[in-house]
Amino acid sequence: MHAVVLLKQVPDTAEVRIDPKTNTLIREGVPSIINPYDAHALEEALRLKDKYGGKVTVVSMGPPQAAEALKKAISYGADRAILLTDRKFAGSDTLATSYVLAKAIEKIVSQEPVDLVFAGKQAIDGDTAQVGPGVAARLNMALITYIERVEEFNPDEGYVVAVRKIEGRKEYVRAKLPALLTALKGINEIRYATMPDMIRAARYQPEVWGKEQLDVEEAFLGLKGSPTQVWKSFVPQAKARAKVEMLTGSPEEVAKALVEKLVPLTLIANK
Repeated sequence: MHAVVLLKQVPDTAEVRIDPKTNTLIREGVPSIINPYDAHALEEALRLKDKYGGKVTVVSMGPPQAAEALKKAISYGADRAILLTDRKFAGSDTLATSYVLAKAIEKIVSQEPVDLVFAGKQAIDGDTAQVGPGVAARLNMALITYIERVEEFNPDEGYVVAVRKIEGRKEYVRAKLPALLTALKGINEIRYATMPDMIRAARYQPEVWGKEQLDVEEAFLGLKGSPTQVWKSFVPQAKARAKVEMLTGSPEEVAKALVEKLVPLTLIANK
């Protein structure tokens, strides 16, 4: 079994900053974490590896600092990590991102077969839920979204069965391999890193692939290849709390004082 897991390093939502010139998130210098949905997708892939044997490759597209997310995945038990980073990739929307990720998977497949591709349902910094399906479409790969677990994996007969959570019910979906699965958050309990894997991760250096290592066309990369135009982005400012006035006295006195204050505001009629 060979599974590829798409990971994204995302900024801690409590520390979001936006570049006023490019209208994109400022990632450098901001505390980052593995996208929670992707972390659960990784755990599901690792559970399949534990059960069936095989290999898990993690892939992330982002700035050089995203290597830390890949090293974290190695500490959990992933076997290989690939960082897709290049100035030409900067500012990519979901269309351009899915293009680069699909090209990376094509290169991995040329080196060794891939049975499953896992991704989180969405990233918490964008919430589009478009990248996973976009990659599947580009690779002409079967797609199962919103999975809460893999029910059956049969590489000999070439299929996977996943439980898909939808509103009010669940679906058991069978798909032909290779397939791409997008995972929900909280579908499993993420394991703790073992000491041997932590030591390996500390020494591990992810492979780095840029434009020159992938069979890509520059017109489809970065801001040039992104038809989505963000006209304005901003961090909502906390509203100042309204002035609070406490009324004291007997119930009759409080009621009279309240009426006197509400009538001038036309919130109640003066009779």
